[in-house]
Amino acid sequence: MADDYFMLVCDDVPNDVVLTDPGICLLDVAQVVRRLTGLSLWRSKDLATQLPAVILGGVPQGDAESAVAALREIGAQAQVREQPALDHLQPLGTPRPSV
Repeated sequence: MADDYFMLVCDDVPNDVVLTDPGICLLDVAQVVRRLTGLSLWRSKDLATQLPAVILGGVPQGDAESAVAALREIGAQAQVREQPALDHLQPLGTPRPSV
């Protein structure tokens, strides 16, 4: 019997919260990023200026949507992105796509 590895199907695919534009109130965005991540205000401001920035990674869909809503409330542009599937969990012998 061949050893095969399969990816388990979960109910909730991990998502990333990506900040694409902080808008005009950078300090307000930094405060929301601080509240979401627990970083210092200094680090939150640095993160908000390095665009596009992944604010939260690997969070459930509901948490990601609420974080995006909080960022959009203050005038920032953010989006929820699904994390890509890990290709190393495919069955053995499956060819990898070329990049």
